[in-house]
Amino acid sequence: MTYTIRVFNAHPRYRLRHVSTVALVRRVLRGEKVDRAALNIIFIQDRMMIALNSTYLRHRYTTDVLSFSLNEHAKVLDGEVYVNLDQARRQAKEYSVSEREERNRLVVHGVLHLTGFEDTTVKQREEMHQRENIYLF
Repeated sequence: MTYTIRVFNAHPRYRLRHVSTVALVRRVLRGEKVDRAALNIIFIQDRMMIALNSTYLRHRYTTDVLSFSLNEHAKVLDGEVYVNLDQARRQAKEYSVSEREERNRLVVHGVLHLTGFEDTTVKQREEMHQRENIYLF
């Protein structure tokens, strides 16, 4: 297995440790039987997420995580996961979990999207949530 995982802190106030994020992403990739991957995990703020969501999905609001596959047909899983730390903080309070747990769930969620999981139906959301739990607990 060959993985290149880079973590970028693009949020102006929060800095997260790269080591734990890289280890989490590796666990997901191994669990999903991905042999080769080149992924960027980018931690951002509301303003940047609104810009991304507007540009690529034509939604003028913030969201918690966006994943972009950079090459859908190659032998290497190549993509980017943008995690909104501002939204993660709000959701952690709403769901009564730690901020770290919510951030990790969003990272896993984004990587699962890159491996092919969808969450447009109730059944898909339930399956994805179960997969997330496998990697988080």
